[in-house]
Amino acid sequence: MAAATNEYVAFEASALTNYIQENTPINPIHEEHYHELALQILHNLEHQHRWTNLTIHTHSPVAQKPLPRPLISGLPTKRFYIHPDEQIALLEAESAQNKAAEAIGTAPEAVAALVPEREWVLPHHRMEKWTLRKLAEIMDSVTLVPPAMTVDEKARKEVKNKWRTTKRVLLATLQDDSTVVYYIIHDGVVKPRQN
Repeated sequence: MAAATNEYVAFEASALTNYIQENTPINPIHEEHYHELALQILHNLEHQHRWTNLTIHTHSPVAQKPLPRPLISGLPTKRFYIHPDEQIALLEAESAQNKAAEAIGTAPEAVAALVPEREWVLPHHRMEKWTLRKLAEIMDSVTLVPPAMTVDEKARKEVKNKWRTTKRVLLATLQDDSTVVYYIIHDGVVKPRQN
């Protein structure tokens, strides 16, 4: 019979743990757990959802003062929100193209793909309590569209989406099991989407 030993097995830290340790600021503007939460959400957006040009913002682009907490901005792989009126216009354009193609006996052309837009992301833990005042404070400190961070984005930003008229933030809610759930929050009342 083998004798019991008191040996401990050392495990390597996960890629996420290493990422958070390497990127947490030494003297953060906000509480350290807010930065760690933002880094975990940023990691999820980059590696699970393939967002690009991700940036953590600590200062408001509106007032140039510290944000209530760090926010993330980034570019999703595809547009994740389509304004209801834009959705109707796209369906009408597709229908018109199909009718025109049918009239001349050709295959319809594909409707132009929607260009992704840079989005604000608000990192949030499931246990946090939010009030309308706190959400309004966040909305007041952000711009309609996050600032472009690359030359390509600055060139693309010149083509403005006429349907984007209301500020919105993607609330990234971190669950206790590290699952992240995303909700779109608009500033004010927004027309409901068509199904």
